[in-house]
Amino acid sequence: MLLSFAVFLLLLLLGMPVVFAIGIGGLVFFLTQPGLQLTMPVQLALAETQNFSLLAIPTFILASNLMNELGVTRRLLRFAHVATGFMRGGLAQVSVLLGFLMGGVSGSAIADASMQARLLGPEMVRRGYSRGFIAALQGFSGLLAVAIPPSIGLILYGSIGQVSIGQLFAGGIGVGVLLAAVYMLTVALLARSRGYLPEAAPPTAKEVGAALRESFFAVLFPFLLLAALRFGVFVPSEVGAAAVVYALLVGLIYRELSLERVNRALAHSVRDVGMVALLIAMAAVLGYGMKWEMFPQQVSAFLLEAVQNPQVALLLILLALLLILLALLVLGTVLDSTVMIILLTPILVPAAKALGIDLVYFGVLMVMTCAVGLLTPPVGLSMYSVCSVMGCSIGEYVREGWPLLVATLLVLLLVYLFPGVVLFLPRLLFGGGV
Repeated sequence: MLLSFAVFLLLLLLGMPVVFAIGIGGLVFFLTQPGLQLTMPVQLALAETQNFSLLAIPTFILASNLMNELGVTRRLLRFAHVATGFMRGGLAQVSVLLGFLMGGVSGSAIADASMQARLLGPEMVRRGYSRGFIAALQGFSGLLAVAIPPSIGLILYGSIGQVSIGQLFAGGIGVGVLLAAVYMLTVALLARSRGYLPEAAPPTAKEVGAALRESFFAVLFPFLLLAALRFGVFVPSEVGAAAVVYALLVGLIYRELSLERVNRALAHSVRDVGMVALLIAMAAVLGYGMKWEMFPQQVSAFLLEAVQNPQVALLLILLALLLILLALLVLGTVLDSTVMIILLTPILVPAAKALGIDLVYFGVLMVMTCAVGLLTPPVGLSMYSVCSVMGCSIGEYVREGWPLLVATLLVLLLVYLFPGVVLFLPRLLFGGGV
């Protein structure tokens, strides 16, 4: 197994696309195990894509692309502008609120960050914001999509780790609200020091009401998801299909439903689903090697032995969780968050269970920590995306974006210290964690 990991890391360093590096690393394991048939990698890759619980991913991706094509984004932008445009640094505040609202539509941090950079970036440049700051702000605002349902990262973790996706969605909302609030505070402080001005006068109640009515069906979407899961109307794999129907109905209500737009949404969805499905398939090959070597059980046994002393058990559990999160932050600088979730969930879920850590709390914290790597050098996919859209260097992005990174790490630390941030809503809606 060590040889497989070594090959995987070497191929990554040589610049091979990560999905092929994973697949080749897994194949090396089978080549070094004479007792295993070489037909197994193909069978494992195919079987993993037939996992019924993962059916939620393509349906949610299709629903999000339909909503983006059918006028939802434009209406959410108008609502965000009315609600926050009067604050100091108005367009920057609009970006944060739009990221929060769009998280309930797309579920993808990279898609949200790129879309917002294209949508708001040119106007922010005209208003005097630096390109590096715009890129960093849109990138970190897109991170809110990882917390707000329907988060693809939470669906992956829940499907692979056999954890309630409904409770994960509920737990993510608390983190998303806290993260958005801290980002808005950070933007307000930066705007005051840099002289960024409001974009509009404070809105009247009538203007807020009109903007909310216009975007009502989009804002309602995450709450309908939670309600459908909480009351057993749909299971996770079904609620994604229901979301597709809902997106089509929203397009019909907004009178923006057309065959051309549906075709574009389908084309984008095929591309997006293909990338995720290929990652899942290749990770199944490498993951089988870890199961064959009983790696998850060895990690769990080691941690259980370490916390046998009841006097130091709690301290060791907290320390073990902190070390896991720090390791994820470091890994996130070189690995894509989706890859990390797919590869590490089978290892870390048994370890967290052995330590007695709530799996909903651990899952939300793990997925959010992995996602930070999307915005950090050298392999941050969201970082490269927003820098490309805004035409700024990575150095400028880092110089302007470090306050937002500090704000993100502060929120993760608060969530680590106060599990109730995650668990309050799952306990209220579902009666407890996993």
